[in-house]
Amino acid sequence: MLFQGQTLGKYKIVSTLGSGGFGAVYLARDTWIDKDVAIKVPHRQNLNFAELLQEPRLLAALDHPNIVSITTAEKQENVFFIVMEYVEGDTLENVIAGNALDTPRMLAYSTQVCGAIRHAHDQGVIHRDLRPPNMLISRTGVLKVADFGVSRFLELAARGTTVIGSPPYMAPEQFEGKAVFASDIYSLGVTMYQMLTGVLPYKSPTPSDLERLMRQDLVQPPRTRNPAIPPALNDVVMKAMAPDIANRFQSAQELHDELRAAGGDSPAAESPSHAEPPAGSAQASARNAGDTPQNVVRPPSTAPFCWHCHKPLHARAGRCPFCGEAQ
Repeated sequence: MLFQGQTLGKYKIVSTLGSGGFGAVYLARDTWIDKDVAIKVPHRQNLNFAELLQEPRLLAALDHPNIVSITTAEKQENVFFIVMEYVEGDTLENVIAGNALDTPRMLAYSTQVCGAIRHAHDQGVIHRDLRPPNMLISRTGVLKVADFGVSRFLELAARGTTVIGSPPYMAPEQFEGKAVFASDIYSLGVTMYQMLTGVLPYKSPTPSDLERLMRQDLVQPPRTRNPAIPPALNDVVMKAMAPDIANRFQSAQELHDELRAAGGDSPAAESPSHAEPPAGSAQASARNAGDTPQNVVRPPSTAPFCWHCHKPLHARAGRCPFCGEAQ
């Protein structure tokens, strides 16, 4: 536990941002360059150094505008910690706050997550704990996926049988400790359901509910809860949450493309450049629960945007002229 005003090397602790099962995150000030950073301190400080470096090394393999970036890992005064980008804004969990989001905003957030997990998957990394508290909305409306603390490279995940994740968002195979790339797609499907309806598709399932989960008996289509949801978008969410991996979207790019198609004329954007900054915002759980911002993302024009670099594209562009990525 670190305290306000405490220093670790050149970093001065400003406040606590949040704490989970694997570590605590603090807002700190880099006193050398006068810049705010986020510092994550793992709870288990007694691991050997190679084990402590596993998460920062994994994060260092990821470089994407929709993923919280790592600056460095350090050990000061016998405390190991990871220095990361500080995202001033709020969590998607607080943005939803039990209320359904409009379709353009849901599409804007979902396509940005698709970009993040496509990049992670391309590096062989499975997140394993995708959920709204781990998705930060910046002041400029950019969504950044955070907390890769339980992530694993695909080959490592395939060897283990440890059940890791948050039950309401876990794919059926995760209850058996068998996370695959499509497990992240399922978690995003549950998150999309929550954005469209304001509620989870079911209460936290237990391993005893696995059979019903596999039959999809626990899930009502989101359109039954919110008739305003376009039928095509309803179908995309249900396919993302298909219990059988073979019936799910097989890649984040495939899901991204189907979201854009289902959105039709909805003015969704990958990473909007004009956003309404939330009043008195701070990162993640540093905010008061009652201070959830309204209209964090102001949907821009109907022009499509590149999933990778987020620059506007011609309506029929097959490849981005700026970064060269296929669309």
